Amino acid sequence: MPPDQPDVLLRKARQDELVLERLLVDTEVDDDTLGFHAQQSIEKLLKAALAIRHVAFPRTHDLGTLIDLLAKAGIRLPEDLAGVDRLTPFGTTFRYDEPLPRSVEARRQWLDWVRSLRAIVTAIDR
Repeated sequence: MPPDQPDVLLRKARQDELVLERLLVDTEVDDDTLGFHAQQSIEKLLKAALAIRHVAFPRTHDLGTLIDLLAKAGIRLPEDLAGVDRLTPFGTTFRYDEPLPRSVEARRQWLDWVRSLRAIVTAIDR
């Protein structure tokens, strides 16, 4: 694992986070598109946390798998992130389905999850 891998993943996660921030209230952007960026940001943040802890992780979009690996490494996500693994389909199946109905509440929840997880990951001792 390259020593700068966590930093690369954190930078890339931030780019997806910026998409969420900037397009959150844009009604022309489908939830499946924003959900994809939320899923991608969460995925990269989870992988960054694993990389910081020197835990090998598979090439996967399955957030549950990554969360399980984190738990085995001693990092448990707080209750406010319960359900974050429901974003997994946005990185896979929802990309090719009909657009989902818009939900500003869901969009805000996704951004809250990303911000919360970013705070957790950046606080991990290196």
